Amino acid sequence: MRVDNHWLTTARHVVSPNHNARPEGEVSALVLHAISLPPGSFGGEAIERLFTNRLDPGAHPYFATIHALRVSAHVLIRRDGEAVQFVGFDRRAWHAGRSRWRDGQRERRELNDFSIGIELEGDDIHAYRDAQYRCLVRVFTALRAQYPALSVERMTSHAHIAPLRKTDPGPAFDWAYFRRCLEEMVDSASC
Repeated sequence: MRVDNHWLTTARHVVSPNHNARPEGEVSALVLHAISLPPGSFGGEAIERLFTNRLDPGAHPYFATIHALRVSAHVLIRRDGEAVQFVGFDRRAWHAGRSRWRDGQRERRELNDFSIGIELEGDDIHAYRDAQYRCLVRVFTALRAQYPALSVERMTSHAHIAPLRKTDPGPAFDWAYFRRCLEEMVDSASC
């Protein structure tokens, strides 16, 4: 997997209209998220429909509360490990919302301006699958090769940058396991 012209070469591309220009063009952080639609359900087209403004409010009671949101992420990693890219990495995807992060000695706000957002199909309860960790390792490795400011230390969670609003990717995401997989990326099939 590699990045070519700000798009992952092996991801399925589903273009979202929910993005704009990065103020400084900076790509220096990565934010992990979790999403399931409806909550606790996996599979189907609801996430893609939400990120492309085509979610049917009548398809599920929960959808009526969120169908008008204009949100996106750069990449979604499905439960089976499929990567779906919605926004080019040079663009500002609308994933973090109101956010702040301590970046060295300064506090930064509006992480959408300089971060890449990766959604994992999941929630706070259900364990993430090995295929998702393996795909995340491949995506992160490709991103790090293209954007040298990215590092493991510059990877964070939605919960960390918006702690009063968000909990994702939640306690079900095993950060230690992800780091072990990353360390063993030469043999990522073992993760």
